[in-house]
Amino acid sequence: MKVLMLASYGLEIVECGGALARALAAGDEVHAAVLMSREESRPQVIKAASILGIADVEFLGVNAGEVDLSPASKVRIVELLRRVRPDLVIMQDPQHAQHDLDPDRRIIALLYAEALAVSSRDWRIEECGGHPPIRIPTIYYMTPEHPNVVVEISEVFALKQEALAVLSSQNTFSAQHWRAQASDEVLQSIIPAWNDGSLETLGREGQRQLFTALALSNGLASHSGAVLGEAYRREGSFLVDRLTP
Repeated sequence: MKVLMLASYGLEIVECGGALARALAAGDEVHAAVLMSREESRPQVIKAASILGIADVEFLGVNAGEVDLSPASKVRIVELLRRVRPDLVIMQDPQHAQHDLDPDRRIIALLYAEALAVSSRDWRIEECGGHPPIRIPTIYYMTPEHPNVVVEISEVFALKQEALAVLSSQNTFSAQHWRAQASDEVLQSIIPAWNDGSLETLGREGQRQLFTALALSNGLASHSGAVLGEAYRREGSFLVDRLTP
């Protein structure tokens, strides 16, 4: 099976790192593409992906605040989809993105959905690399508000945390936002490992706690049956031959 992670930002590869690592361990082929990533962050994203076992990361080169639904924007994604020909795609949840005021998230969700749709049609074949159309693959939305799938990630959770630790640019960026939202005293009380005053340490240790809390909330703290869970929402209905436990 081929899995394609369509990430908005590099951090999303690690956010889905449990499911991606489990797929690789099962013998699946995993590719990742990042729509927006600064040049200085790309080596970190590549290293984080390699820790998870992902050797193939593509950067689509779109700048923040410049995402649109033009044919030119769709071409690069359609070319990727037709070339990789995934059986399964993981992407941002459109429902979550709709209410998220993070720049570009709403448009990215629409862009990916539109590219998935036209990739199955006779649309700009030559411009998209000459690859034939593909059937729309199975789509899973990451970190949804209302999941219908939970992946058990206990066996690979340490790997996910290791990959997170190398994303120093993203971790520092997150820390800057947290310090604008909460006092240092509050942050130190909830992130005890932040004891050196460094923004990178604050971001790294804070993200570690957030990842752990999210995994527990979808695991032991829920009725999912998982210990540490990674939540997804599958698009559409599940087609099965029979009901199974």
